[in-house]
Amino acid sequence: MLPILGRAPTSGVGDLSGPELAEAAHRVARRLPPGARVAISGSDETARLIAFLGADLAGCASLLVDPEWPDPAAVLDDARPDVHLDADAALGEDLGTEVPVGDESTRFYLPTTSGSTGRPKVLVRSRGSWLRSFTALGVPLDARDRVLIPGPLSSSLFLFGALHALHCGADLRLLGRWSARAAAEAAREATAVHLVPAQLSALLAVLEHDGGESALRLVICGGAKVDPALEARLAEAIPGCRLVEYYGSAEQSLIAVRHDERLMPVVDVEVAGGRLRVRSDLAFDGYLERGELVPAESDGTGDRAVQRPDGSLEILGRAGAVIDTGARLVAAEAVEAVLREVDGVRDVVVAATPHPRFGALVTAVVEGEVPVRALRAHARERLHPAERPRRWLPVDALPRTSSGKPARAVIDERLTSGGTL
Repeated sequence: MLPILGRAPTSGVGDLSGPELAEAAHRVARRLPPGARVAISGSDETARLIAFLGADLAGCASLLVDPEWPDPAAVLDDARPDVHLDADAALGEDLGTEVPVGDESTRFYLPTTSGSTGRPKVLVRSRGSWLRSFTALGVPLDARDRVLIPGPLSSSLFLFGALHALHCGADLRLLGRWSARAAAEAAREATAVHLVPAQLSALLAVLEHDGGESALRLVICGGAKVDPALEARLAEAIPGCRLVEYYGSAEQSLIAVRHDERLMPVVDVEVAGGRLRVRSDLAFDGYLERGELVPAESDGTGDRAVQRPDGSLEILGRAGAVIDTGARLVAAEAVEAVLREVDGVRDVVVAATPHPRFGALVTAVVEGEVPVRALRAHARERLHPAERPRRWLPVDALPRTSSGKPARAVIDERLTSGGTL
């Protein structure tokens, strides 16, 4: 059975052609023990991608180390890798490993949860779960496309985009680290990009300010909901550019995809008691805890949802994202959605600040250059009194995970401890 790419790549990465990429991956594969767990570190994203592809050829399961994990030692202790591979270093001894190894059931990837709400967990995924996810995304690419991956491959969102592009025969442009200005410059030649809504907003801000042409014909957005105002900005800034939005998780892979107005499930879903449950052959195999595989115990996502009569989904946000303030329960993500309507708000996190009398104060941490009076006025107009933030904390930039999502656990800890954001 062929590895995750399914065939020899016709496309390249950066200055590497497809054949050069394949040969580099084979050189790595011959130096790995078949079926090992491999932790891949290094600063060069192209080298890390080659190491990952080589490990897959050898039937290995790879963990892409993220230096921004809050507790890297704990993550590595759960993964218990057999091999530590520094992609920046010279290759070791040729073991003569014959490749490819394994089939679709082979465990090829050890992703981690985003860490946005706590310490990342180590997951186990099979080749087949991602190969089927490529099909479920429903986005055709070919050799004429150049796909921009503007964040680190240690984020499964960006790795998924990179492998999907290679699987389809498209060229890749890897940035390695998010920069709105670098992404805007790369978008002059890239035809497609994978990112999260906050990054799309920042990218559009650069294009709106600087003007100029963009070659983008496709934006693939995950990680959070794209609000209508952001979608309208995309249509104005890059006329004719198509938006594909998907909803999923590191555990479940893709759950639903939106190609037009509707977010449609691509797996079997059920909404019971307002909670979304999933039955999927795209899902992960379980968690690693101190090197041992622990099967998943739940088919729930932790999200609240509504399923419409036509089968489409509306995701209402995390079930646990509720603030108890003055004996009223406030859905944080609903408040965030309203505040993002204000011009100049790039992103916002609504969280709880402990209070001795009310239990907690609804607190809005706002990224963007927006006067607090404008935010208060919008909140008075659009929100119930209990939902209106009592604390407003403007910041230049929200703390974020490597995938670009707001680091909610960091924000909660700083608000609880009285630290600065």
